[in-house]
Amino acid sequence: MKFCGKTKRLVAGMSDPWELCMDHCLRVTKDAGTVIREALKKEVSVMQKSSPVDLVTETDQRVEALIISSIREKYPTHSFIGEESVAAGAPSVLTDNPTWIIDPIDGTTNFVHRFPFVSISIGFAVNKQLEFGVVYSCIEDKMYTARKGRGAFCNGAPITVSGQKEITKSLILTEIGFKENPDHFKAMMSNVERILTIPVHGIRCPGSAAVNMCLVACGSADAYYHIGIHCWDMAGGAIIVTEAGGVVMDVTGGPFDLMSRRLITASSREVAQRISQELQVFPCGRDDTDS
Repeated sequence: MKFCGKTKRLVAGMSDPWELCMDHCLRVTKDAGTVIREALKKEVSVMQKSSPVDLVTETDQRVEALIISSIREKYPTHSFIGEESVAAGAPSVLTDNPTWIIDPIDGTTNFVHRFPFVSISIGFAVNKQLEFGVVYSCIEDKMYTARKGRGAFCNGAPITVSGQKEITKSLILTEIGFKENPDHFKAMMSNVERILTIPVHGIRCPGSAAVNMCLVACGSADAYYHIGIHCWDMAGGAIIVTEAGGVVMDVTGGPFDLMSRRLITASSREVAQRISQELQVFPCGRDDTDS
């Protein structure tokens, strides 16, 4: 039996109610990537949020507004958690309702400096479980995607983690940045030293959490850990890693919690658990509370 294009989409939608959502997500993400690339040709207007190194630009706000307005027009009953919306006072609460978790520019500091790892990250959750993720590294023009149970892809080609199980043969990703609390800063730097002296092949800091996770997903790195990021940094990349055959867990070695502001992603459980044994965990609050 032959189907026309519209009928095929309807049949797909009946068997997978979120496939059409993902299709729309891909379209709006591409459009948003064009906005970012065009903005990089002009002078970037930079503003400060919580500290001199916590930056936001007009492009962050414009891209988030573009994404949310496009999705809300098509899916008016869905919920949203967006980085800039939360910064402006919107709640950051994950419910069972279909929820779009959006980072309009993951790697804002990279964007400001024209450092080439700048991404749009969108995760889609239903009943608090991630159904799909899209991460668009827009300067590289790499579109990473994953749908629960259907694998992970970069520009349509399947990707898999390296499968590395030996920590001493691993390349690790993390991020190092300003911490106002001196004890937290010392713990962050101590963690880098602990990991390096296992030893490992090295540590890299590309500057975008979503890109970091995608680098693990495609086998270019073997693990990524971070304490103090947010659900919008993690949502898109987390499902891409798991669908690529990797693992995502809490920095203590327990189950991953999207609202916990911390995670380890890795090519294998062995590598992830070994990293968790070395990390000195410091408090970073949660996205769904005021603490």
